[in-house]
Amino acid sequence: MLLGIDHIGLVTDEPVGLVPAMTALGMSKLDSGIAAAYRVACEFWQPSGPDGRPLIELVSPAGPGSALDGHLARSGPGLHHIAIEVDHLEPELDRLRGAGFTPVDREPCAGARPGMLVAFTYLARPAGLLVELVQYGDGSSPEQFGGRHPARRDHGFRRTSRSSGEGEHAGRDLA
Repeated sequence: MLLGIDHIGLVTDEPVGLVPAMTALGMSKLDSGIAAAYRVACEFWQPSGPDGRPLIELVSPAGPGSALDGHLARSGPGLHHIAIEVDHLEPELDRLRGAGFTPVDREPCAGARPGMLVAFTYLARPAGLLVELVQYGDGSSPEQFGGRHPARRDHGFRRTSRSSGEGEHAGRDLA
């Protein structure tokens, strides 16, 4: 089941250069991590307001062979993807395939945050839309996170370490 927008991804090769703009927009940085399978560095920013959602994720290459290299070369910085939180990834991936979305990933992989599992899909026409499905924990119970998913609580995540490990997605172009 789709649970709502988790975050909106913006691609850049200069995340530090966006800090003044994000701050001017009333956003504060919550956490960051590396999605090693994609070789992508991720910073999660929270808007001010009562709900603090959706988050904005700044994604940038974390080294040579990043999944973002092709996108940045073709399109430059800007809007990259919309991430939808789901309770179970596999059924939603199957449902979206049936609705005309093309899978980008062969199988879900670890995201940039602890307990985050992700898979990308793409709808070429009529939108040219890259969608990241996000599942927190194993999808069996939100009690793993104190009764609520991490995206809906105080966002006190620990930083993940930078990894240069080869993943099945390394070198894969994310639109």
